[in-house]
Amino acid sequence: MRPMTTWFTAADCDLEDFRAVCEQKTELTGYPHATDVVDNVLIYPGSLPRTREIQGELIRALRDGPGIVVFTDAFATDVVDRATAVFTALIDEQRAAGVQGGDHFAKPGANDRVWGALDKFALRDPAAFAAYYDNPVLALICEAWLGTGYQVTSQVNVVNPGGQAQVAHRDYHLGFMSQEQALRYPAHIHALSPVLTLQGAVAHVDMPIETGPTLYLPHSQKYPAGYIAFHQPEFTGYFDAHHVQLPLNKGDAAFFNPALFHGAGTNRSTGVRRMANLLQISSGFGRAMEAVDRTAMVAALYPVLRTYGGSVENVIAASAEGYAFPADLDRDQPIGGLAPPTQAELVRRALTEKWDQDRFQQALRA
Repeated sequence: MRPMTTWFTAADCDLEDFRAVCEQKTELTGYPHATDVVDNVLIYPGSLPRTREIQGELIRALRDGPGIVVFTDAFATDVVDRATAVFTALIDEQRAAGVQGGDHFAKPGANDRVWGALDKFALRDPAAFAAYYDNPVLALICEAWLGTGYQVTSQVNVVNPGGQAQVAHRDYHLGFMSQEQALRYPAHIHALSPVLTLQGAVAHVDMPIETGPTLYLPHSQKYPAGYIAFHQPEFTGYFDAHHVQLPLNKGDAAFFNPALFHGAGTNRSTGVRRMANLLQISSGFGRAMEAVDRTAMVAALYPVLRTYGGSVENVIAASAEGYAFPADLDRDQPIGGLAPPTQAELVRRALTEKWDQDRFQQALRA
């Protein structure tokens, strides 16, 4: 990238630069606690002490190295099986109720999703939840990447036989935006986004290659303009030609930098429902200083904005919730886009369509 970039543009995305980043080799000698390198991915044992030295090594692996690590036997299989029973029951109940889970990167109904699985799990079977999340590997890497006070969320994803591969993408935050939206954020926010979140996936069944375990492009998290580049066909084409795919056993866990190019693979098996618990762990710093009742604010402001002579956009920006997350994804699903509509978008729609106050407040409550 040119020096002192302040805003990225689509022109900053150069495939040869990307290729030079992604074709680096992961050397095992630089990571003394890893047991192996497979397809440029570092493999660690599921039993490591929680020391600053090891956490520092994991930080380097996620930030400066391949961007992904796999822990073998990170979760005991009997603990995984207890959790799987809970997740399966939740999916069965959703199906019985006719609920189809929307998906960020796949057609609704193609996979089985349990949104908000963390609290649903805890309420359904607290003892099984405690056994599952009392996991030293999870604590080790979460604290390494995010420090203390991190916040865990969980989305169960089941890719059924025949389920198709996802398009290559980056993850939350900027990875859940369109290219147009991402271009509105300055370059230093593109650098900040990956260190606010850690992505993880726990295998709940054995995942041989034919079941379509996640596709990864090691080292791709280091490409500065990647949140713009993954929307461009030449970059997804490079991903399709050069990704790696690691089989996982039940209880293995992969953790990766959210800026790593990745995507779920196609399940070509005839009878394996590939279940993974997708963990998205956030920095405790990702919150405002004060609690604000923005719903009450926009309800009070709406009559004024209907006839306002100044900049309505400036008032909306200062009052309405302009970011879609955190969301109740059972109610506000990411269908037709990567994120559900925001409160600010609802206000704009209401003003454009000239809703009366009652209709606006009903929509706001819904």
